[in-house]
Amino acid sequence: MNPTLSELGPAFAALTARSETALERALPPAHHGPGRLQQAMRYAALGNGKRLRPLLTYATGMLLQAPLSRLDAPAVAAELIHAYSLIHDDLPAMDDDDLRRGRPTCHVAFGEATAILAGDALQALAFDHLAHDTALDVDATTRLCMLRTLATACGAEGMAGGQALDLAATGGDLDLPALEHLHALKTGALIRACVRMGALAAAADTTTLAALDDYAAAFGLAFQIRDDLLDVEGATATLGKTAGKDSRQGKPTFPTLLGMDGAQRRLHEVTALALQAWRLSAPRPICCAIWRITPRRARAETRMAATTAGSGHAAIAQLMNRIVSG
Repeated sequence: MNPTLSELGPAFAALTARSETALERALPPAHHGPGRLQQAMRYAALGNGKRLRPLLTYATGMLLQAPLSRLDAPAVAAELIHAYSLIHDDLPAMDDDDLRRGRPTCHVAFGEATAILAGDALQALAFDHLAHDTALDVDATTRLCMLRTLATACGAEGMAGGQALDLAATGGDLDLPALEHLHALKTGALIRACVRMGALAAAADTTTLAALDDYAAAFGLAFQIRDDLLDVEGATATLGKTAGKDSRQGKPTFPTLLGMDGAQRRLHEVTALALQAWRLSAPRPICCAIWRITPRRARAETRMAATTAGSGHAAIAQLMNRIVSG
C-alpha cells in the first residue's frame, strides 16, 4: 500500500494533489459516451498510483523555473500513457497479471475487450491533451517537441519495443547489457520523456537537455533495479501487485542475473551515474536526493543538502526522496 499524503511532506502532497486534479479534469466523465469504456479509463488512470512520472515532470520543470501551469499538460499526458501501458502489460497475452495497485487489473474488472479499448483511448487522450491544452503556453515548436518526445517513448524505440524484448526473453538468458537495454526501453523511455518534457517547458538549452537525459536514463535504470529487488523482497499486500511473479514466469531480472548483492551493487553504480549527470545541469539538492533510492548509504548527505538549500529546492528534494523510496 502507498503511504498516506499526510506522511509524505508538503511538496509531495501538494504536487500529488495537483496531478490528481489535472488528471481528473482531463479524463471523460464516467457516464459520458460509451459509459463502460469511460469507467474503465478512469479506473485505470485514477487508481492508487504514486504518480512518479508526473512528479518527475513537475520537479524538473520547477527546478528550471517553469511555471506550474505549464507543467500540468505534460504531467497528465505522461500519466495517461503510463496507465495505458499498465492495462496492456497486464493482459493475459502479455504479463498476465490480475492485481495492480492493490486491486483487480483492468481486464479482470471490465473484461479483456474493454480493457484493450480503454488502453487505446488513454493513449489517444494523452496526445490530444498535450496537443490542445491551452494552459501549456509554449510555442508550436516546443509543443511539437513534447509530442514527439512522448511518441518516441511509447513506440518501437520505447515501451512497446521494450515489452517485445521482454516477451522474447521470457524463459531465456540475457547478459547485463541486453537486460539494461530492455529496461531502458520498457521502463526508462517514459521516465526520460517525463524529465525532458519538464525541461522543455522551462525552455532548457541543448546542453541541459542532454545532461538531463543522461540523468533520467540512470534514474530509470535505478528505479527498475529497485523494483526487481522489491519483487523478491516485498509482499503482495505491500507492493500492490503479485510479488515474485517475474521469477515464476521466467522473466530475466537483475537479481536473477546478478544475485541480490550484485543487483544492490549495480543499483549503487547507476545511482552514482545519475548524480554525475545531474551535477552538470541542476542544483545540488535534487542531485543528492537521488541517493535515497539506495538504502541508508547517503541519507545524511541528502538531509544536509535539503537543509542548506532554499525552501523550494528543499521541498523538491524531500519530494524526490519520498518518490524513489517507495
